[in-house]
Amino acid sequence: MKRIVYVVVAMLIVSCSAEVDFDAQGVFEAVEVVVSSEANGKIINFDVVEGSKVEVGKIVGVVDSVQLHLQRRQLKAQQSALIVSRPDVGKQVASLREQIAKQKNELCRVENLLRAGAATSKQHDDIMAQIRILESQLDATLSTLDKNSVTIDNNSAALEAQIESLDDRIAKCRIASPVSGTVLVKYAEAGELATVGKPMMKVANLDNLYLRAYFTSNQLSKINLGDTVKIIADFGGDERYEYTGGITWISPESEFTPKSIQTKDSRANLVYAVKIVVKNDGRLKIGMTGEVVL
Repeated sequence: MKRIVYVVVAMLIVSCSAEVDFDAQGVFEAVEVVVSSEANGKIINFDVVEGSKVEVGKIVGVVDSVQLHLQRRQLKAQQSALIVSRPDVGKQVASLREQIAKQKNELCRVENLLRAGAATSKQHDDIMAQIRILESQLDATLSTLDKNSVTIDNNSAALEAQIESLDDRIAKCRIASPVSGTVLVKYAEAGELATVGKPMMKVANLDNLYLRAYFTSNQLSKINLGDTVKIIADFGGDERYEYTGGITWISPESEFTPKSIQTKDSRANLVYAVKIVVKNDGRLKIGMTGEVVL
């Protein structure tokens, strides 16, 4: 009977002394970016492996774009044909201008003869009428040629827009990461068929991780955006390392305490999520637990 009493007393002492020695607890996470295909077609190559580093904008794979290149060549040929067919206004109206100039010279000669009485008024009127006809023909020809030129220019501009659209689609056949980081998951392989929106890989920048910790409402008055706090990362067993982190985000809404999280006040049911950025020395991994000491 005495042994049972001693055991109960010992358990009570241990439970009373097992106080939480941290202010908040959480899990390390990173900003993960899922890179998806922006084109349809066969994946020609996709040279990444999980765990490898990728740089922002660097091409790591290509989707087949042969048909797009052929369409581009066709449009360029149509555009060249249009440009060649553009009328040379100066050459096409040169003959009319010469005729008008010749008739005006003839008019001056007839006017001189008319003053000398060697020509008739009818000759003068006939030349004036011919000049008016030629000038009307010149105006009509210029108007027609200008309209043809404008139409050709507009059609050429439309083709240029189609070419630029194809250039954009061809560029989207190249697979590149929008951020520098580490490939966490690779979803596709060379030889498979890519479709627009199909995930290709998941990338995260592991240089800076975020500890998503949970604080009770009573603790919120002690923290502010930009504050520096101490982070203790738990690597299992007795292996624990201390880091310095900065608070970058505080949730405006409370939530129920996650099952895997301990809080300073074990009676608290509602907590507030807080993101704390931590410089990664290479040891921190996504999913590891960490503790916050204010």
